[in-house]
Order: sequence, then C-alpha cells, then structure tokens
Amino acid sequence: MELSFDLSKSTRRAFRFSEPDVAERKISEFIPERYIRKEDALLPEVAEPELARHFVRLSNLNHHVDKGFYPLGSCTMKYNPKINEDVARLAGFADLHPLAPASITQGALQLIHELERLLAEISGFDAVTLQPSAGAQGELCANLITRAYFKNKDENRTKALIPDSAHGTNPASVTLAGFESVTVRSTPQGLIDLEDLNSKLSPNTALIMITNPNTLGLFERDITKIIEKVHSAGALAYLDGANLNALMGIVKPRKMGFDLMHFNLHKTFSTPHGGGGPGGGPVGMTKELEPFQPVPVIEKKTDGYHLNYERPLSIGKLQAFYGNFLVMVKAYTYIRILGASGIADVSKNAILNANYVKSLIEDVLEVPHPQYCMHEFVASGKALREFKLKTTDLAKRLLDYGFHAPTIYFPLIVSEALMVEPTETESVETLEGFAEAVRRIIQEAKINPEMLRQAPHTTPVGRLDEVRAVKELDVCFRPDRKTQG
Repeated sequence: MELSFDLSKSTRRAFRFSEPDVAERKISEFIPERYIRKEDALLPEVAEPELARHFVRLSNLNHHVDKGFYPLGSCTMKYNPKINEDVARLAGFADLHPLAPASITQGALQLIHELERLLAEISGFDAVTLQPSAGAQGELCANLITRAYFKNKDENRTKALIPDSAHGTNPASVTLAGFESVTVRSTPQGLIDLEDLNSKLSPNTALIMITNPNTLGLFERDITKIIEKVHSAGALAYLDGANLNALMGIVKPRKMGFDLMHFNLHKTFSTPHGGGGPGGGPVGMTKELEPFQPVPVIEKKTDGYHLNYERPLSIGKLQAFYGNFLVMVKAYTYIRILGASGIADVSKNAILNANYVKSLIEDVLEVPHPQYCMHEFVASGKALREFKLKTTDLAKRLLDYGFHAPTIYFPLIVSEALMVEPTETESVETLEGFAEAVRRIIQEAKINPEMLRQAPHTTPVGRLDEVRAVKELDVCFRPDRKTQG
C-alpha cells in the first residue's frame, strides 16, 4: 500500500489560496521567533483527486460497521445513522469554540441539559452529568462521587466489590479512586454468588459495581436481593451501563435499586467509537449523590442556561472542558428520533437477534450458559482443541468470510470465549450469513485445520506476529503481505 509521501510530486497542491486583499504581515508579529520553523515541514505534495482516492483506499482496507457485520460483544458496535453526522456538522455545533461564554452558547447548553433529562428519564435517576468523556471515566467519576459521599458522612469505607465477570475497567477504576478491589465469585450458572457476596460485605464496603445484564449476556435474576444486601451494609450499588442496550425502555436501573450508573453514549446511543474514541460516559445518580457531581453543572434559569461552579461538595472538574460535545449531539439526535417506543424496540430487537444467532450456532459451538440470553451471549471454542486450533483461529478465518470477529477470550471465566453481540440493527440475512460462516469454519477445522491456522487469506495484511507487533510499533506495509515491518 502506497504512503501519501509516495504520491508526492513537487509543486502539486490540493488547494491554493487566492491572493490576499489585505496588507500582509509577518508571522513573527504573532508568534515568537523561537517557535517559528527554520525549514519547511516535510509534508507530501499531492493533488486533491489523488489525496481523496488515497484515503478512500485506506478506508477500504479496514473492516468497519459501514462495510460489514461487527458483532463485538462487550463493546457495542451498532450502526450509526447518518443523520447523526449531519446534525453534528451543523456550523453552530461543529464550529463552537470551547471557551465561548454561556451568553453565546445557549443552544449547546440547552442540548446538553435536555440530553441529561432524557438520560435521567431512560434510567430513572434524579440527576445526570455528561462531563465524563468515556465509559471508564464515567466509572471513575462514580467512584469519586462515592468516596466524596462517604467522606461527607465521616465514614472511612475502603473496599469495592466487583464480580469476577466484570469488565476490566471496573477494578482499575476503583483502584484509581483509592478503593481496594474485592472479587465476588460467579455461580456455575454465571450469576453473582449470593453466599460469596455475603462473605465479602462488611462495614468497610463502599460500593458494588455490577454489570447487568452481565458479560455472559445473562440478567442477574436476584438483582433486587443483591442490592438489598448491599444497602443493608450501608454501601452503594453501581451499574456498569455498558450493556444498557438490553434494558432501555424495558426497565429503569434506578427501579432495580441502583444508586449510580454510567452510560456509554458511543455504544448504546450509536456514535461510532472505533480507533479509541471519541466517547461519552455520563453518570446518573440519586438526589442524595447529586451534590457531589463534577462541576460545572448546567442549570436552567429564567434568563437562560448557566454553568454553576459554586458547588462546595463537588468532586471538582474531570477535564478541561465539558466532555465530547459532538458525541452528545449524536446521542441527542438518536434518542429524539427514536422516541420512547423506539428506544424500547432497540432493546427488544437486540435481545431477539442475540437469541436467534445463539440458536443457529449452539449445535456446533459450546454455549456454557445456554439459558435465554439478553443482547449478547458467550460461546466457547474449546471444541477446536481437538484439531489443535484455538478461538483465535476461528476469529481470523471469519475475516475471509467478510465478518469481523466477536470479542474473544472475554469474559475470562469462560475458556476460549467468543462473546457475540449482533445489535438491533442487523438484518435476518446478515445474522444467518454470520452463523453459516461459523458453521462452515467448524467444518473446515475438521477437514483442513491448516486453513484456519494460516487465516486470514484475503485481507490486505495476513496474520501478524502479535508479540512482535506489541514490541515493534512499525505498521508499514511490505511486499510480503504475510509479514509486518
């Protein structure tokens, strides 16, 4: 694959400015001399058509949700309606400066405030802050709120309970917030072990972080009992909202008894999040916890919307500005277009799709927890060991069939795990095509296991040496597609 520098020809330009109609001034009048380049930057010189085609070619090398099915469990990759992008590109949103005063940003503040209220309605919480810029930061925000809450009560609680099926960010977040992570075991049925929970609860417990439905795609049937036990110990119950795509419009987390939760705007509410961002991790909370939310808080008054920094119990600011605003615009658009009934349909269809795919492949792949699942399920590739193959080999071979692999090797409590989340936006034909590809690959494993071991065969780059890739971050293409530079 050519680099943009390979296309470069001296004097070619993608754009030329017209001659200025005002007096020219030296750049040194605006920038100190020590910051001015002594030589021109080494940049490719490429005409617009070649530049556009170059990046289109690059985009086609990657697998993305506009190109094909992306059934990543634990990391919802649903289709992003293009109207979201149109609204986010409106000049009043896209060109807004983060330092603009509230007096000239009333529209943006109104959108943020209304999105907070929409999320509060979906979740049942009294207050929502949109400041966290990702799910993990939302987790940290909730933990910091918890710490501030107990400090204000003059209680020194130091432990956070986390099920062994939790997302890896959970123990990381509680540690960063200053708590000690305590693991709670799962039962053979894949649910929280109530006896183990009882043994771990103590006067030092600050909160429990629960993903519901959990990472096995199972709804915690005893969730109200669990939260009652936690509350009886004086602790708080937190919902990891990564799997809210199974609950929206069906049940409100606050009604289950949760005190806090984080949302993933970039997952549940459709914004694409490949490549590491951008994201949004709002946090919902009860009225008892609302005084501790980060500043500034957007308040609606008779003369408009204002940023309130005067909140003495607040945990303070989480970042320089108020989150990833355009992610909020897309989430707002998504919710307003769907409405209440549409939001409920999202969850119902996601659950239906997951159970349908599970039914199509559970005779060729073990499903350790075969009961009715929510929006995702976890299968196991242990059967491939008979042919000296691994789940990784199946995942790589799926690329040759035009499908991105599901999440693999997570959750850790399932050996050779494949976590499949179809989402609500995929057609029956796509779901059946994916299941048929899995079935064919299992047959290939029996007949020609080497085919899987060497997969993928049709992608621009073959299977990489993953250990070397971690150590040598050189991803330039080489003539031999089987190697990494």
